[in-house]
Amino acid sequence: MNHSGFSNPAYRIETKRLVVRCYDPSDAPLLAEAVTANVEHLRPWMPWVYSEPEPIEEKVQRLKRFRGMFDLGENFVYGIFNPEDTRLLGGTGLHPRVGERQLEIGYWIHKDLVNQGLVTECTAALVKVAFELIDIHRLEIHCDPANLASAAIPRKLGFTHEGTLRAKTAFLERWSDSMVWGLLESEYPDSPSSKAEIKVFDANGQQVL
Repeated sequence: MNHSGFSNPAYRIETKRLVVRCYDPSDAPLLAEAVTANVEHLRPWMPWVYSEPEPIEEKVQRLKRFRGMFDLGENFVYGIFNPEDTRLLGGTGLHPRVGERQLEIGYWIHKDLVNQGLVTECTAALVKVAFELIDIHRLEIHCDPANLASAAIPRKLGFTHEGTLRAKTAFLERWSDSMVWGLLESEYPDSPSSKAEIKVFDANGQQVL
């Protein structure tokens, strides 16, 4: 099935404490700095960390691909930045890999910023964008059951734990279990994310929410 039919106007999202936006290739140094500081923190959960360190030019190329897919409506990878837009605090995204009119949210945050509610704030913003601007039917969050911090996010935001898939995700030389959390279009209006206070801007910088 071709999932390229997504139209996501949310290029830049401003929350109370964060800027969540589409990457630009010029963000490569900020990405390199953030990933380098977090290699050990992310290693248990993120297979891509094992390719670090990589040349900055490869980061530039990756961010070009992210931006290209974003513009084409194929996949929406976001950086999480401080309000001044000078530091990368983590990464997130809306990924159309789980079915028709469905998206999956993924995330990671800088080791110095855990337990401050930033990922919850960021994820609530993406939930709001997904249901109010992209018009989807269902959202999912997948995480390793051992990653308690990650599992706490969907729980706080009113997602339902629908099951844990055994040995679902290939992770280097092993297979890890995957918790699946879901939130439906019909459940969104009563979820905490519907009350998220955000500003959303499109590719032209026009406010759309």
